[in-house]
Amino acid sequence: MRKLDETGIIGIFQKGFGRSNFNSEDVEIFNFKGTKIVAKTDTMVQSTDIPSKMRLSDAARKSIVACVSDFAAKGIKPKYGMISVNLPKTISRPEIDEIVSGFKKASKEFGISILGGDTNGGKEIAFNVCLFGIADSMVSRKNAKKGDLILVTGPFGYTPAGLSMLLDKKKGKGPFVNKALKSITKPKPPIDFGVKSKKYFSSSMDSSDGLSATLNEMSKQSGKKFVVNKIPVLKDLEDFVKCHRLNLESLVFHGGEEYEFVFTISPKHKKIIEKNARLLKTPIMEIGHVTSGKGVHVEKKEGLIRLKGLGWKHFG
Repeated sequence: MRKLDETGIIGIFQKGFGRSNFNSEDVEIFNFKGTKIVAKTDTMVQSTDIPSKMRLSDAARKSIVACVSDFAAKGIKPKYGMISVNLPKTISRPEIDEIVSGFKKASKEFGISILGGDTNGGKEIAFNVCLFGIADSMVSRKNAKKGDLILVTGPFGYTPAGLSMLLDKKKGKGPFVNKALKSITKPKPPIDFGVKSKKYFSSSMDSSDGLSATLNEMSKQSGKKFVVNKIPVLKDLEDFVKCHRLNLESLVFHGGEEYEFVFTISPKHKKIIEKNARLLKTPIMEIGHVTSGKGVHVEKKEGLIRLKGLGWKHFG
């Protein structure tokens, strides 16, 4: 019997609900009495999502960030939230206080009112967050057009590099170590940039499952070929990769857990996008262009090389 992966399991659920042709946008939108409501839910589980050295306050905050990041890619601010927690019987009062502190910090940071939730007991800590917002419009993954430019917010590769330090005990220089570990414990999705710039995006998507997976999904849904001619990386990561003989493209394209987003724009909007990025102090990088065809390809000396979507998948 074939082992089911995440995509297969999602397909079974979609078929069960009679939505076999459904394409997720990570956030879902529906009309309620003339108002467009946007909703997003995400789950964080201790054994798979929380490194052993991560503070519970940072984990709680990050569980909200995971939802906020998807809102950011759509140019929408979340307004309300519901939180469910699963806690083991051995949980202590200081640990609960720390969890509450993380949720409180995130809700204040992103202007979210927590309405309530649920508490359950189990073998390990798990957080489930559901956020809601209101939108007049939402940027889709599927409307990239031939001639569009492909951009990303922020450089990539720091989160997998940080995990290699935590899990594999790899060493790095002080400033780089701090940057890489902060990308894991205190990610900050560029929501203000998304909100201010969304009307210029032809397509957009959160990159937390990995840059390669994101690019491939956008290419597939848009029915266009994505050509990457610049890898979104900075010199400090290149130095770290050379020192430890790691694969640079693997870290940048397939790492995941980076709460940035990928977006496409018409070249005529490039200057205003760059202006918005400067005003909001949001790093952006142009990495390629959209053309006719299929799939994602990286431009190299030997020609165009197909880039597979090998980001993070549960049950992989």
